[in-house]
Amino acid sequence: MHQEQQQAARAVTRVLEGANLRDALAEVDDATALRGRTLVAELAYGTLRHFGTLDALTGKLARKPIPDARLRALVAVALYQLDHTRAPAFAVVDRAVVAAGMLAHPGAKGLVNALLRRYLRERTSLHAALRGSEVAGFSHPQWWIDRVRRDHPADWAAILDAGNARPPLTLRVNRRVTDRASLLTAFAQADIAAAPAGDAGIIVAKPRPVAELPGFADGTFAVQDLGAQVAAPLLDAADGMRVLDACAAPGGKTAHLLERADVDLVALDVDPARIARIRENLARLRLADRRVRVVEGDAGTPSQWFDGRAFDRILLDVPCTASGVVRRHPDAKWRHRAGDVERFAREQGRLLEAAWPLLAPGGKLLYATCSVFDAENEARAGDFARRHPDALRETLTFPEGAAHRGGQLLPSPSGAGHNQDGFYYALLRKR
Repeated sequence: MHQEQQQAARAVTRVLEGANLRDALAEVDDATALRGRTLVAELAYGTLRHFGTLDALTGKLARKPIPDARLRALVAVALYQLDHTRAPAFAVVDRAVVAAGMLAHPGAKGLVNALLRRYLRERTSLHAALRGSEVAGFSHPQWWIDRVRRDHPADWAAILDAGNARPPLTLRVNRRVTDRASLLTAFAQADIAAAPAGDAGIIVAKPRPVAELPGFADGTFAVQDLGAQVAAPLLDAADGMRVLDACAAPGGKTAHLLERADVDLVALDVDPARIARIRENLARLRLADRRVRVVEGDAGTPSQWFDGRAFDRILLDVPCTASGVVRRHPDAKWRHRAGDVERFAREQGRLLEAAWPLLAPGGKLLYATCSVFDAENEARAGDFARRHPDALRETLTFPEGAAHRGGQLLPSPSGAGHNQDGFYYALLRKR
Protein backbone atom coordinates (compact mmCIF):
# COMPACT_ATOMS: atom_id res chain seq x y z
CA MET A 1 0.00 0.00 0.00
CA HIS A 2 2.86 2.42 0.70
CA GLN A 3 3.80 2.54 -2.98
CA GLU A 4 0.28 3.51 -3.94
CA GLN A 5 0.08 6.13 -1.16
CA GLN A 6 3.34 7.62 -2.37
CA GLN A 7 2.23 7.72 -6.01
CA ALA A 8 -1.13 9.25 -5.08
CA ALA A 9 0.63 11.94 -3.04
CA ARG A 10 2.82 12.76 -6.03
CA ALA A 11 -0.25 13.04 -8.28
CA VAL A 12 -2.07 15.29 -5.80
CA THR A 13 0.99 17.52 -5.54
CA ARG A 14 1.19 17.83 -9.33
CA VAL A 15 -2.47 18.89 -9.44
CA LEU A 16 -1.86 21.55 -6.78
CA GLU A 17 0.94 22.82 -9.01
CA GLY A 18 -1.54 23.17 -11.89
CA ALA A 19 -1.43 19.82 -13.68
CA ASN A 20 -4.45 17.91 -14.95
CA LEU A 21 -5.07 14.83 -12.79
CA ARG A 22 -5.24 12.57 -15.82
CA ASP A 23 -1.76 13.71 -16.86
CA ALA A 24 -0.48 13.44 -13.29
CA LEU A 25 -1.69 9.85 -13.04
CA ALA A 26 -0.09 9.05 -16.39
CA GLU A 27 3.24 9.76 -14.74
CA VAL A 28 2.68 6.89 -12.30
CA ASP A 29 5.37 4.26 -12.65
CA ASP A 30 4.49 1.94 -15.53
CA ALA A 31 5.86 -0.93 -13.47
CA THR A 32 2.99 -0.52 -11.00
CA ALA A 33 0.58 -3.43 -11.36
CA LEU A 34 -2.91 -2.77 -12.71
CA ARG A 35 -4.47 -3.25 -9.29
CA GLY A 36 -1.96 -0.79 -7.86
CA ARG A 37 -2.71 1.81 -10.54
CA THR A 38 -6.41 1.46 -9.78
CA LEU A 39 -5.75 2.11 -6.09
CA VAL A 40 -3.53 5.10 -6.90
CA ALA A 41 -6.36 6.62 -8.96
CA GLU A 42 -8.93 5.97 -6.21
CA LEU A 43 -6.69 7.59 -3.59
CA ALA A 44 -5.87 10.60 -5.77
CA TYR A 45 -9.47 11.23 -6.84
CA GLY A 46 -10.80 10.76 -3.32
CA THR A 47 -8.18 12.96 -1.72
CA LEU A 48 -8.82 15.79 -4.19
CA ARG A 49 -12.58 15.43 -3.78
CA HIS A 50 -12.20 16.10 -0.03
CA PHE A 51 -8.94 18.04 -0.09
CA GLY A 52 -10.31 21.18 1.55
CA THR A 53 -11.23 19.20 4.64
CA LEU A 54 -8.16 16.96 4.60
CA ASP A 55 -5.69 19.80 4.20
CA ALA A 56 -7.38 21.76 6.98
CA LEU A 57 -7.05 18.73 9.25
CA THR A 58 -3.38 18.44 8.32
CA GLY A 59 -2.93 22.07 9.31
CA LYS A 60 -4.57 21.44 12.69
CA LEU A 61 -2.43 18.36 13.33
CA ALA A 62 0.94 19.94 12.54
CA ARG A 63 2.36 22.40 15.06
CA LYS A 64 4.02 24.28 12.19
CA PRO A 65 3.52 24.17 8.39
CA ILE A 66 4.92 21.13 6.61
CA PRO A 67 7.36 22.61 4.06
CA ASP A 68 7.44 19.56 1.76
CA ALA A 69 4.30 19.71 -0.42
CA ARG A 70 4.48 16.00 -1.24
CA LEU A 71 4.66 15.09 2.46
CA ARG A 72 1.66 17.28 3.21
CA ALA A 73 -0.21 15.57 0.36
CA LEU A 74 0.74 12.17 1.76
CA VAL A 75 -0.83 13.03 5.12
CA ALA A 76 -3.99 14.10 3.26
CA VAL A 77 -4.03 10.79 1.35
CA ALA A 78 -3.75 8.82 4.59
CA LEU A 79 -6.48 10.91 6.25
CA TYR A 80 -8.72 10.21 3.25
CA GLN A 81 -8.17 6.49 3.76
CA LEU A 82 -8.92 6.72 7.47
CA ASP A 83 -12.16 8.67 6.94
CA HIS A 84 -13.51 7.37 3.64
CA THR A 85 -12.28 3.82 3.05
CA ARG A 86 -12.42 0.47 4.80
CA ALA A 87 -8.66 0.07 4.98
CA PRO A 88 -7.59 -0.91 8.53
CA ALA A 89 -6.33 2.11 10.43
CA PHE A 90 -3.14 0.39 11.60
CA ALA A 91 -2.25 -0.56 8.01
CA VAL A 92 -2.91 2.95 6.70
CA VAL A 93 -0.68 4.51 9.36
CA ASP A 94 2.13 1.94 9.12
CA ARG A 95 2.27 2.09 5.32
CA ALA A 96 2.11 5.90 5.27
CA VAL A 97 5.11 6.01 7.62
CA VAL A 98 7.08 3.85 5.18
CA ALA A 99 5.92 6.02 2.25
CA ALA A 100 7.06 9.16 4.07
CA GLY A 101 10.61 7.87 4.32
CA MET A 102 10.63 7.08 0.60
CA LEU A 103 8.90 10.29 -0.46
CA ALA A 104 10.87 12.78 1.64
CA HIS A 105 13.61 11.69 4.08
CA PRO A 106 13.95 9.19 6.96
CA GLY A 107 13.17 11.89 9.53
CA ALA A 108 9.72 12.38 7.97
CA LYS A 109 8.63 8.96 9.19
CA GLY A 110 8.37 10.07 12.80
CA LEU A 111 6.41 13.18 11.87
CA VAL A 112 3.82 11.30 9.79
CA ASN A 113 3.49 8.61 12.47
CA ALA A 114 2.85 11.24 15.16
CA LEU A 115 0.33 13.19 13.08
CA LEU A 116 -1.74 10.18 12.06
CA ARG A 117 -1.77 8.60 15.51
CA ARG A 118 -2.83 11.90 17.02
CA TYR A 119 -5.64 12.05 14.47
CA LEU A 120 -6.90 8.63 15.52
CA ARG A 121 -6.94 9.77 19.15
CA GLU A 122 -8.50 13.20 18.59
CA ARG A 123 -10.58 12.76 15.44
CA THR A 124 -13.84 14.12 16.87
CA SER A 125 -12.34 17.24 18.42
CA LEU A 126 -10.22 17.97 15.34
CA HIS A 127 -13.26 17.91 13.08
CA ALA A 128 -15.13 20.09 15.54
CA ALA A 129 -12.30 22.61 15.40
CA LEU A 130 -12.90 23.03 11.66
CA ARG A 131 -16.44 24.34 12.11
CA GLY A 132 -16.72 27.82 10.75
CA SER A 133 -14.25 27.20 7.91
CA GLU A 134 -16.10 27.19 4.59
CA VAL A 135 -13.10 25.71 2.76
CA ALA A 136 -13.01 22.79 5.19
CA GLY A 137 -16.79 22.44 5.27
CA PHE A 138 -17.45 22.53 1.53
CA SER A 139 -14.02 21.30 0.38
CA HIS A 140 -13.71 23.93 -2.34
CA PRO A 141 -11.35 26.94 -2.55
CA GLN A 142 -12.76 30.10 -0.97
CA TRP A 143 -12.82 32.03 -4.26
CA TRP A 144 -14.86 29.19 -5.80
CA ILE A 145 -17.31 29.16 -2.89
CA ASP A 146 -17.73 32.93 -3.08
CA ARG A 147 -18.41 32.87 -6.84
CA VAL A 148 -20.97 30.04 -6.64
CA ARG A 149 -22.74 31.80 -3.76
CA ARG A 150 -22.90 35.03 -5.76
CA ASP A 151 -24.03 33.36 -9.00
CA HIS A 152 -26.56 30.97 -7.40
CA PRO A 153 -27.85 32.53 -4.17
CA ALA A 154 -30.69 29.98 -3.83
CA ASP A 155 -28.69 26.87 -4.73
CA TRP A 156 -25.05 27.56 -3.87
CA ALA A 157 -24.69 25.15 -0.93
CA ALA A 158 -26.39 22.30 -2.79
CA ILE A 159 -24.16 22.89 -5.83
CA LEU A 160 -21.02 22.71 -3.68
CA ASP A 161 -22.23 19.58 -1.87
CA ALA A 162 -23.05 17.89 -5.19
CA GLY A 163 -19.51 18.60 -6.37
CA ASN A 164 -18.16 16.34 -3.63
CA ALA A 165 -20.42 13.37 -4.40
CA ARG A 166 -19.27 10.28 -6.25
CA PRO A 167 -20.64 10.41 -9.80
CA PRO A 168 -22.83 7.66 -11.26
CA LEU A 169 -21.81 5.57 -14.25
CA THR A 170 -24.15 6.89 -16.92
CA LEU A 171 -24.48 5.48 -20.42
CA ARG A 172 -26.21 6.62 -23.61
CA VAL A 173 -27.81 3.91 -25.73
CA ASN A 174 -26.64 3.90 -29.36
CA ARG A 175 -29.94 3.78 -31.22
CA ARG A 176 -28.11 2.83 -34.45
CA VAL A 177 -27.16 -0.51 -32.88
CA THR A 178 -29.80 -1.38 -30.27
CA ASP A 179 -32.56 0.04 -28.08
CA ARG A 180 -32.65 0.77 -24.36
CA ALA A 181 -34.97 -2.11 -23.44
CA SER A 182 -32.70 -4.66 -25.14
CA LEU A 183 -29.58 -3.28 -23.48
CA LEU A 184 -31.22 -3.29 -20.05
CA THR A 185 -32.23 -6.90 -20.63
CA ALA A 186 -28.64 -7.81 -21.49
CA PHE A 187 -27.43 -6.12 -18.30
CA ALA A 188 -30.04 -7.95 -16.22
CA GLN A 189 -28.98 -11.28 -17.71
CA ALA A 190 -25.40 -10.48 -16.64
CA ASP A 191 -26.67 -9.65 -13.14
CA ILE A 192 -25.83 -5.96 -13.53
CA ALA A 193 -28.36 -3.64 -11.91
CA ALA A 194 -29.21 -0.64 -14.08
CA ALA A 195 -32.12 1.72 -14.64
CA PRO A 196 -33.33 3.99 -17.46
CA ALA A 197 -32.87 7.74 -17.08
CA GLY A 198 -33.50 10.68 -19.39
CA ASP A 199 -34.35 10.20 -23.05
CA ALA A 200 -31.70 7.63 -23.94
CA GLY A 201 -29.68 7.09 -20.77
CA ILE A 202 -28.95 4.25 -18.41
CA ILE A 203 -27.49 4.57 -14.92
CA VAL A 204 -25.52 1.53 -13.78
CA ALA A 205 -26.13 0.96 -10.08
CA LYS A 206 -22.57 -0.06 -9.26
CA PRO A 207 -19.85 1.67 -11.31
CA ARG A 208 -17.37 -0.69 -12.92
CA PRO A 209 -14.93 -0.68 -15.88
CA VAL A 210 -17.11 -0.04 -18.93
CA ALA A 211 -15.25 -2.60 -21.03
CA GLU A 212 -16.72 -5.27 -18.73
CA LEU A 213 -20.31 -4.29 -19.57
CA PRO A 214 -22.24 -6.35 -22.15
CA GLY A 215 -22.24 -4.72 -25.56
CA PHE A 216 -19.27 -2.41 -25.08
CA ALA A 217 -17.17 -3.93 -27.86
CA ASP A 218 -20.23 -3.96 -30.15
CA GLY A 219 -20.79 -0.23 -29.74
CA THR A 220 -24.23 -0.51 -28.12
CA PHE A 221 -23.59 2.42 -25.78
CA ALA A 222 -21.37 5.39 -25.02
CA VAL A 223 -20.39 6.72 -21.61
CA GLN A 224 -22.00 10.14 -21.26
CA ASP A 225 -23.49 12.12 -18.38
CA LEU A 226 -27.21 12.88 -18.54
CA GLY A 227 -26.45 16.60 -18.61
CA ALA A 228 -24.35 16.16 -21.74
CA GLN A 229 -27.00 13.93 -23.32
CA VAL A 230 -29.42 16.84 -23.72
CA ALA A 231 -27.15 18.70 -26.17
CA ALA A 232 -28.07 16.76 -29.32
CA PRO A 233 -31.85 16.89 -28.70
CA LEU A 234 -31.65 20.64 -28.03
CA LEU A 235 -29.80 21.23 -31.29
CA ASP A 236 -32.48 19.20 -33.11
CA ALA A 237 -30.52 18.41 -36.28
CA ALA A 238 -32.59 16.72 -38.99
CA ASP A 239 -31.72 14.47 -41.93
CA GLY A 240 -29.75 16.22 -44.65
CA MET A 241 -28.55 19.13 -42.51
CA ARG A 242 -24.97 20.31 -42.50
CA VAL A 243 -23.72 20.30 -38.89
CA LEU A 244 -20.57 21.53 -37.15
CA ASP A 245 -19.40 20.17 -33.81
CA ALA A 246 -16.88 22.94 -33.22
CA CYS A 247 -15.01 21.62 -30.14
CA ALA A 248 -15.74 17.96 -30.65
CA ALA A 249 -13.26 15.89 -28.64
CA PRO A 250 -13.62 13.29 -27.26
CA GLY A 251 -16.60 12.80 -29.56
CA GLY A 252 -19.53 11.95 -27.31
CA LYS A 253 -21.82 14.66 -28.64
CA THR A 254 -20.57 14.08 -32.19
CA ALA A 255 -21.66 10.45 -31.93
CA HIS A 256 -25.02 11.40 -30.43
CA LEU A 257 -25.74 13.76 -33.34
CA LEU A 258 -24.90 10.99 -35.83
CA GLU A 259 -27.07 8.50 -33.95
CA ARG A 260 -30.11 10.78 -34.11
CA ALA A 261 -30.09 11.89 -37.76
CA ASP A 262 -28.44 11.38 -41.14
CA VAL A 263 -26.50 14.62 -41.20
CA ASP A 264 -23.39 15.87 -42.96
CA LEU A 265 -21.18 16.51 -39.95
CA VAL A 266 -17.82 18.17 -39.42
CA ALA A 267 -16.18 17.23 -36.11
CA LEU A 268 -13.54 19.84 -35.38
CA ASP A 269 -10.92 19.99 -32.63
CA VAL A 270 -7.61 21.77 -32.17
CA ASP A 271 -5.81 18.97 -30.26
CA PRO A 272 -4.30 16.19 -32.43
CA ALA A 273 -4.24 13.70 -29.54
CA ARG A 274 -7.91 14.33 -28.78
CA ILE A 275 -8.73 14.07 -32.49
CA ALA A 276 -7.60 10.45 -32.26
CA ARG A 277 -10.10 9.91 -29.43
CA ILE A 278 -12.93 11.11 -31.68
CA ARG A 279 -12.00 8.60 -34.38
CA GLU A 280 -11.66 5.77 -31.86
CA ASN A 281 -15.08 6.47 -30.36
CA LEU A 282 -16.78 6.75 -33.74
CA ALA A 283 -15.22 3.46 -34.82
CA ARG A 284 -16.37 1.58 -31.72
CA LEU A 285 -19.88 3.00 -32.04
CA ARG A 286 -20.03 1.96 -35.72
CA LEU A 287 -20.44 5.53 -36.88
CA ALA A 288 -17.18 6.09 -38.76
CA ASP A 289 -18.84 5.27 -42.09
CA ARG A 290 -21.46 7.98 -41.62
CA ARG A 291 -21.16 11.34 -43.37
CA VAL A 292 -18.67 12.68 -40.88
CA ARG A 293 -15.33 14.42 -41.38
CA VAL A 294 -12.96 14.70 -38.45
CA VAL A 295 -10.92 17.86 -38.90
CA GLU A 296 -8.02 19.31 -36.94
CA GLY A 297 -8.33 23.05 -36.54
CA ASP A 298 -9.02 26.01 -34.27
CA ALA A 299 -12.72 26.87 -34.13
CA GLY A 300 -11.69 30.48 -33.50
CA THR A 301 -9.79 30.65 -36.81
CA PRO A 302 -12.20 29.38 -39.51
CA SER A 303 -9.92 30.55 -42.33
CA GLN A 304 -7.73 27.54 -41.56
CA TRP A 305 -10.41 24.93 -42.30
CA PHE A 306 -13.81 26.39 -43.35
CA ASP A 307 -14.78 25.61 -46.95
CA GLY A 308 -17.31 28.42 -47.29
CA ARG A 309 -20.47 26.29 -47.04
CA ALA A 310 -22.64 27.51 -44.17
CA PHE A 311 -23.91 25.17 -41.46
CA ASP A 312 -27.55 24.58 -40.55
CA ARG A 313 -26.61 23.64 -36.98
CA ILE A 314 -23.54 24.40 -34.87
CA LEU A 315 -22.69 22.85 -31.52
CA LEU A 316 -20.23 25.08 -29.69
CA ASP A 317 -19.22 23.18 -26.55
CA VAL A 318 -16.51 25.58 -25.45
CA PRO A 319 -13.51 24.97 -23.16
CA CYS A 320 -14.31 26.05 -19.59
CA THR A 321 -13.35 25.69 -15.95
CA ALA A 322 -15.34 22.41 -15.68
CA SER A 323 -16.89 23.80 -12.50
CA GLY A 324 -20.08 21.82 -13.18
CA VAL A 325 -18.37 18.44 -13.42
CA VAL A 326 -16.06 18.51 -10.39
CA ARG A 327 -17.61 15.36 -8.97
CA ARG A 328 -15.99 13.62 -11.97
CA HIS A 329 -12.93 15.88 -12.16
CA PRO A 330 -12.14 17.04 -8.61
CA ASP A 331 -8.74 18.30 -9.72
CA ALA A 332 -10.45 21.24 -11.47
CA LYS A 333 -11.28 23.03 -8.24
CA TRP A 334 -7.68 22.87 -6.98
CA ARG A 335 -5.65 23.44 -10.15
CA HIS A 336 -7.67 26.43 -11.35
CA ARG A 337 -7.22 29.93 -9.97
CA ALA A 338 -9.77 32.73 -9.68
CA GLY A 339 -8.35 34.53 -12.72
CA ASP A 340 -8.90 31.47 -14.91
CA VAL A 341 -12.65 32.18 -15.09
CA GLU A 342 -12.14 35.45 -16.95
CA ARG A 343 -9.45 33.85 -19.11
CA PHE A 344 -11.87 31.13 -20.19
CA ALA A 345 -14.62 33.73 -20.70
CA ARG A 346 -12.44 35.65 -23.16
CA GLU A 347 -11.70 32.48 -25.11
CA GLN A 348 -15.39 31.53 -25.11
CA GLY A 349 -16.27 34.95 -26.51
CA ARG A 350 -13.65 34.56 -29.24
CA LEU A 351 -15.03 31.17 -30.29
CA LEU A 352 -18.63 32.38 -30.26
CA GLU A 353 -17.81 35.39 -32.44
CA ALA A 354 -15.90 33.18 -34.89
CA ALA A 355 -18.62 30.52 -35.16
CA TRP A 356 -21.62 32.80 -35.70
CA PRO A 357 -20.73 33.88 -39.29
CA LEU A 358 -20.55 30.19 -40.26
CA LEU A 359 -24.24 29.65 -39.46
CA ALA A 360 -26.80 29.85 -42.24
CA PRO A 361 -29.81 32.20 -41.86
CA GLY A 362 -32.52 30.31 -40.00
CA GLY A 363 -29.90 27.99 -38.52
CA LYS A 364 -29.32 27.31 -34.83
CA LEU A 365 -26.20 27.45 -32.67
CA LEU A 366 -26.11 25.72 -29.30
CA TYR A 367 -23.65 27.34 -26.89
CA ALA A 368 -22.66 24.86 -24.16
CA THR A 369 -20.35 24.64 -21.16
CA CYS A 370 -19.86 22.21 -18.30
CA SER A 371 -19.62 25.16 -15.90
CA VAL A 372 -21.80 26.68 -13.18
CA PHE A 373 -20.04 30.07 -13.27
CA ASP A 374 -22.23 32.84 -14.70
CA ALA A 375 -19.26 34.59 -16.33
CA GLU A 376 -18.85 31.59 -18.63
CA ASN A 377 -22.55 31.01 -19.15
CA GLU A 378 -25.44 33.47 -19.17
CA ALA A 379 -23.09 36.46 -19.10
CA ARG A 380 -21.46 35.20 -22.31
CA ALA A 381 -24.63 34.17 -24.16
CA GLY A 382 -26.66 37.16 -23.00
CA ASP A 383 -23.96 39.65 -23.95
CA PHE A 384 -23.58 38.04 -27.38
CA ALA A 385 -27.33 38.13 -28.08
CA ARG A 386 -27.55 41.79 -27.05
CA ARG A 387 -24.73 42.76 -29.39
CA HIS A 388 -26.02 40.75 -32.38
CA PRO A 389 -29.49 41.79 -33.57
CA ASP A 390 -29.63 38.73 -35.83
CA ALA A 391 -29.30 36.35 -32.83
CA LEU A 392 -32.62 35.23 -31.30
CA ARG A 393 -32.76 33.26 -28.03
CA GLU A 394 -34.76 30.04 -28.38
CA THR A 395 -36.73 28.38 -25.59
CA LEU A 396 -35.05 25.34 -24.06
CA THR A 397 -36.94 22.18 -23.11
CA PHE A 398 -35.10 19.84 -20.76
CA PRO A 399 -36.07 16.23 -19.89
CA GLU A 400 -38.53 15.68 -17.09
CA GLY A 401 -36.78 15.70 -13.73
CA ALA A 402 -33.75 17.67 -14.95
CA ALA A 403 -33.24 20.36 -12.29
CA HIS A 404 -32.39 23.70 -13.88
CA ARG A 405 -32.56 27.47 -13.56
CA GLY A 406 -33.11 28.81 -17.05
CA GLY A 407 -30.39 27.31 -19.23
CA GLN A 408 -28.31 26.21 -16.23
CA LEU A 409 -28.60 22.51 -15.41
CA LEU A 410 -27.89 22.16 -11.70
CA PRO A 411 -25.55 19.37 -10.57
CA SER A 412 -27.58 16.64 -8.86
CA PRO A 413 -27.29 15.20 -5.38
CA SER A 414 -26.59 11.47 -5.16
CA GLY A 415 -29.58 9.34 -6.09
CA ALA A 416 -31.48 11.95 -8.11
CA GLY A 417 -33.72 10.50 -10.81
CA HIS A 418 -32.11 12.64 -13.51
CA ASN A 419 -28.66 12.44 -11.95
CA GLN A 420 -26.74 15.03 -13.97
CA ASP A 421 -23.59 17.10 -13.87
CA GLY A 422 -23.81 20.88 -14.08
CA PHE A 423 -24.12 22.09 -17.69
CA TYR A 424 -25.22 25.34 -19.29
CA TYR A 425 -27.00 25.72 -22.63
CA ALA A 426 -28.11 28.68 -24.74
CA LEU A 427 -29.78 28.11 -28.11
CA LEU A 428 -29.43 30.95 -30.62
CA ARG A 429 -31.26 31.13 -33.96
CA LYS A 430 -29.98 33.36 -36.77
CA ARG A 431 -32.57 35.65 -38.37
